[in-house]
Amino acid sequence: MQVNETLNEGLKRELDIVIPASQMKDRMEAKLVEMKGQVQLKGFRKGKVPVAHLRQMYGKSIMSDILQEELNQSSQKAISDRSEKPAMQPKIELPEDQGAAEKMLNGEADLAYKISYEIVPAIEELDYSKLAIERPVVDVSDEDINKRLEEIGESNRPYETKNGAAEDGDRLTIAYLGKLNGEPFEGGQDDNAMLVLGSNQFIPGFEEQLIGAKAGDEKTIKVTFPDDYQAELLKGQDAEFDVTVRDVAAPGEVVLDDEFAKRLGLESLDKLREAVQQQVEGQFGSATRQKVKRQLLDQLDEMHTFDLPPTLVEQEFENIWRQVTHDIEHHGKTFEDEGTTEEEAKADYQKIAERRVRLGLVLAEIGDSNKIQVNDEELQRALIEQIRQFPGQEQQAFDYYRKNPEAMASLRAPIFEEKVVDYLLELATVTDKTVTKEELTADEDDDDAPHHDHDHDHDH
Repeated sequence: MQVNETLNEGLKRELDIVIPASQMKDRMEAKLVEMKGQVQLKGFRKGKVPVAHLRQMYGKSIMSDILQEELNQSSQKAISDRSEKPAMQPKIELPEDQGAAEKMLNGEADLAYKISYEIVPAIEELDYSKLAIERPVVDVSDEDINKRLEEIGESNRPYETKNGAAEDGDRLTIAYLGKLNGEPFEGGQDDNAMLVLGSNQFIPGFEEQLIGAKAGDEKTIKVTFPDDYQAELLKGQDAEFDVTVRDVAAPGEVVLDDEFAKRLGLESLDKLREAVQQQVEGQFGSATRQKVKRQLLDQLDEMHTFDLPPTLVEQEFENIWRQVTHDIEHHGKTFEDEGTTEEEAKADYQKIAERRVRLGLVLAEIGDSNKIQVNDEELQRALIEQIRQFPGQEQQAFDYYRKNPEAMASLRAPIFEEKVVDYLLELATVTDKTVTKEELTADEDDDDAPHHDHDHDHDH
């Protein structure tokens, strides 16, 4: 194998690689000899088919496989011998001349091709014990627990069917069919919907028109969808709903006692209270983790300065911009509505793309150099959790991940990132600061993501 470097500019590399025709021809001859003892053709005894005959029948097919193997193996070896790490899959360019390709398949010409790639830059591992993190924590109060218990009680309030007219607070069981200009629209039908009057669960004006209704009543309700309704087709549209009231039920009293807890599957009210406390602490803990991680990533971003692989940044920007423009169009807005211009937005998201790539490379380097790995058990748990998102299609989801390495990699990446973050937090100086729940859960201005969530910075 001959390797000649034709470009070495920043992180960009190009190599010309040549594999002698004789080397590939020797491989084909060895394969034909191996086939001779295995192939049985009509008119020949097993093991007696002439090699020349096999070459005539299978030569091009065999050489095609050999060429592909040589491309994969030689390109990997050429880069490995240079002790370089590609930032992405290298690009291979074969000669465009059809005649040259034919000669390669016939073993009459060397395999000559060009490989171009960008390398991962050298990333200096710094003294991460200098990281200083302020961890916001909330003391869960009895008031927090009681409020959550009341919410659980309200969502499990008992109702009892009554014969009278519906009042505010009653729960109605209804069937409805929504129409625009007399025609039913998608998603506007339900045969057994439950609606608590006064809950504002339905669009404005719907519930009020059911006050006074009785079981068996049929009503036509006229409403106007809000201008900011999530379904584009329905925004600001006048609609009619044909409604049949199947049942009217009055609210019963919520009593938070042991019997209530047992109906929810717990032994006692104390056990329910413990479960609620763990849930609230877990919610606050997730918010704490997000803010701690944000601080950590911000500091890592400030600590590291190095050239970024241009194609990686370009791909990351395209992914972000595709989502941004989709969100803008989906909500029927313009960049001016968001207080910016398309040019300014592109510049902002270019910086975000650069940040993501930089942090991705830094976290990958820290993880690799410190032998941080995702084990099979961790990956299996993530796979099971993901499959649960597809009830009734678990087997199809499992097969999809099993057959798609990229899909499995998408499950591994966030686990790897969290383990690297944990490793860095062990090195960092972390100081707890007690804050209110409002301070902890308040949305911070996120310059990285005015349109969508960018909490997950590492996508590599």
